[in-house]
Amino acid sequence: MPGKFVFPGGRLDPHDTRMVPIDDLAPGTLERLVQRMRRPSIARARGLALAAVRETFEETGFILGKAHDGKFRSPGGGWDHFLATGHAPVLSELRFFARAITPPGRTRRFDSRFFVADAANIANLHVAPVASDELLETHWFDFGEAMALDLPSITADMLARLKALLDRQGWPGPADPVSFQYQLNGKWREDTL
Repeated sequence: MPGKFVFPGGRLDPHDTRMVPIDDLAPGTLERLVQRMRRPSIARARGLALAAVRETFEETGFILGKAHDGKFRSPGGGWDHFLATGHAPVLSELRFFARAITPPGRTRRFDSRFFVADAANIANLHVAPVASDELLETHWFDFGEAMALDLPSITADMLARLKALLDRQGWPGPADPVSFQYQLNGKWREDTL
């Protein structure tokens, strides 16, 4: 989406299901990720969360991880660069926030899972990420500033939902309901996982 502000994202890579994190997703998070999967799999659910960690690193330079003792081995793919920072992925504080499937008939369709993590869990939060193929520069925005940017509708919707949740109850817990949006028989639906 050229010229748009979007969340870091990408595909589940086969390497993501083979990466071993320092710690695991909370049980409630794993349960919700597996719900409504075509072929339910804990490995795939964990892989989706690891893909979010990897893509965030690749697209922003931020590391959702902790220093490791050198015993973590890369399964390949983008994990080589991640582990080379001296960190291994951490999943325990990652929250599955929402899922949305692009309506049928679109040129490109996505089955997206949206995750959130407190910035306190970013290992290099106060270090300026280095520019790369996918990153020119980083900026922090509050919700008001972010909503004024050129956003795809799904990004604006997710930000509005997250702000409302934070205003209502604070940080989401692993057992909190997850919004699942999709189209069925020509009608937009929203279920709760």
